[in-house]
Order: sequence, then structure tokens, then C-alpha cells
Amino acid sequence: MQITRRAALLLLAGALPAARALAADFFDGPVTIVAPFSPGGTADVLARSIGKELSEKYGQPFVVENRPGMGGNIGARTVATARPDGKTLLLGTIGIHSAYSVYKNLPYDPVKDLQPISILGAVPCTVVVNPNLPFKTFKELLDYARANPGKLNFGSAGTGSSTHMVGELLQQATGVKFTHVPYKGSSMAMTDLMGGQIDLMTELATTSIPIIKSGKIRALAVTSKERSEELPDLPTVSELGYPGFDGTGWFTIATGSGVPENIVQRLNQDINEILHAENMKQTWKGQALAIIGGSEADARKFVSEETIKWKKVINVAGIHAQ
Repeated sequence: MQITRRAALLLLAGALPAARALAADFFDGPVTIVAPFSPGGTADVLARSIGKELSEKYGQPFVVENRPGMGGNIGARTVATARPDGKTLLLGTIGIHSAYSVYKNLPYDPVKDLQPISILGAVPCTVVVNPNLPFKTFKELLDYARANPGKLNFGSAGTGSSTHMVGELLQQATGVKFTHVPYKGSSMAMTDLMGGQIDLMTELATTSIPIIKSGKIRALAVTSKERSEELPDLPTVSELGYPGFDGTGWFTIATGSGVPENIVQRLNQDINEILHAENMKQTWKGQALAIIGGSEADARKFVSEETIKWKKVINVAGIHAQ
């Protein structure tokens, strides 16, 4: 029996409410996504983008709640200790999943108490300075830093955060020494960078690109293996004399370890659909997000491998925080 185009459309229209009802079985009320940094930073921007799409998919509000502090670990602990019903999610970062060893007395265990649902993607950092400083090139910055160890201050989203870790990796690769100034989110650090209170940042491209283009900060290099599509004229650190250098921030959606597998699997499936949706391509490009996605097992493997990488950086730098 042949089905006409009109009949097929009617069948599809009838199926959509049923699909939404099935999705609503998981969430019978608002869902919170904890962005563990101040508003306006990359974690916050990504949490709101993914939350908007999940809200449309599940027919429930996904509310972003900013809980900054301790490199993201204050917000992460909120998720780790929440009721295990999947209604409290985390926008996870390097600092939470892989650089937690900088904190010796965390009130929770990021490995045992959290589970990554999906790796959203990676974002390169840009080496940016206050435009009133004389450095026009990455080499000029490094030459000054070598002659004046510790004189230049670099800000980050907090101790152990992505922007801190990439900054430490950069110092180790180039043999220079900056003085680290941690904030409770990159947006606060960026305000001080533009105001001249700090000298430089290794800031995630999601939030730095619009400010670079405005002329309020000066970009000297990008920390990923490849140049940024949004800043094609900005050279990589690797191109500038440090072959193979690769320092990118990455982000997860995670939840408490006690959340049932069926909820985790459903969220993973739907987040993957959102990440690869045609209508989201420009959004992710504009946010400089290189999509990763994959299964929950892929996410666990990724985090495990990254933890080894960043633990080496932490040990070499001797980073410790209370």
C-alpha cells in the first residue's frame, strides 16, 4: 500500500507529541544546569546554548545557575551531592574532571561522585594582552618575560581552571614565568585585563574573539594545533617555534554518579543529536567549539586520558590550593 505525502506528514505530526511525551517521562519539572563560573564566560555561554536546545527537546525549562569558586569545584560539588534524578546537570571543565588534584581538601571526590554524560567539544585559547602593553608579537612577549621572570601577571577563571592550566602549559613549553592571578570566572579576569589591572590571559576563544575584534585586547597567538576559523590570521603557538603545542579547553555535560543509566543514556543520545544538528553548526562555529560528542564510555576514556596529561602539568608547576 502506498502512503501519500500528505498522509506521511500527518503521521509525523501525530508522532511528535508522542515523542515529546516520552521525553517528558524523564523530567517532570525544571532541570538545572550548573555553570560553575561567573556569567559571561565560556562555560556560561555553552550551558545556555545547550540548555535552550534541551528545553525544546524535553518540553521543560533547563535553567542555568552560576555557582563560581575553587576552579569550578563549588558548583561541581552541588551537582555531585544533588538528588540523583538527573535534574541537576553540570557544565564540566578541565578543572573539575582532570585538574582537581590541585585541591588537596575537596569536600567531594570528582572521580567517584560525578559521571560525564558527553564531551561537548574543545575550545582553543588565545594568548591575549592589554593593548597598552608594547608587545606586538608573541616573541616580544616571551623575550620580555624571560628577562623579567614573574613580572607579568596572567589572569584565569580560577586555580585549576582551563585557562589556568593552558597558561601553565604555555609557561612550561616556552620556559617563561608569569605570576598567576586567579578569579572566580574569566569574565571578571577579562574586565581587569581590559582595564590594565593584569597583563595577559590565555583566554578561551568563545569569549575572547568578540573582544579581540573590538580592539580592547590584543591577540598574539592561539593555543590549538590549528588556526582558528574565526581568527585565521592569528598564528598558533606551534607555528611560532613550539612544534606540537596543543592547549585547548574542553567541556562536558555531567551529573552525579548515582543518576540511573537509562537517564544518562537518553541525555547522551539527545545531546549528541544537538551537537550534530544542522541548525546548530553556526552556533558552535561562532563559539569556536570543535564538536567531540560520542558515547558515555567515550567520555570516560577522554577524561581519563586528559587527567594524565594535566596531572603532569600540575606536578611540574607544583600547583597547590586549599
